[in-house]
Amino acid sequence: MNFKHRKNQVGTLTSKVGVYILCDLENVPVYVGQSRDGIRARVQRHLTSARSDIIANRQLDVWEIAYVWAYPVENKAEIGGLEARLFHFFNPKSQLMTGKIPQSIGELTAIPEPSQVVQVMEEEDRIEKLKVEQRLPRKAKQYADIVSHFLAVKNSDEISRAMDAHFVRLKKYHELMVNLAAK
Repeated sequence: MNFKHRKNQVGTLTSKVGVYILCDLENVPVYVGQSRDGIRARVQRHLTSARSDIIANRQLDVWEIAYVWAYPVENKAEIGGLEARLFHFFNPKSQLMTGKIPQSIGELTAIPEPSQVVQVMEEEDRIEKLKVEQRLPRKAKQYADIVSHFLAVKNSDEISRAMDAHFVRLKKYHELMVNLAAK
């Protein structure tokens, strides 16, 4: 992992307040969050594990975060509604590892395009990490860590939702590995 590259790329994110989405190696959303002190600063805290509840609770593995989508807003009052719209749009497609679930806002209208999409991982690293022999052991460890955390530290709905999301991914990578072995 090239940490200098990641820091430089995160530095290109907007410092405006708003909503952001952390995406995996395939640019699939895994987390929707909000920032009332600037998107760049909040994402930097996530990616360096500097006081981030989703990291502390083992819900998110920054190893697989390759892209960040930014949705800045002009007015802080817009943040909650935008976060809810984005969450409820993307969660059915790929279960998000988000702490608290935003309240449903009823029928979804079209969601906006992000104002920025920043690849925070070098392309060579991303390609290497896409290999199932990299992903399966990493996801198995992540799953074991979150289960251990759930049992020993924090038994909550948020952690159990993240466990479900990790298990779905673990099963997918397991099936890919088994298919490789069968060839």
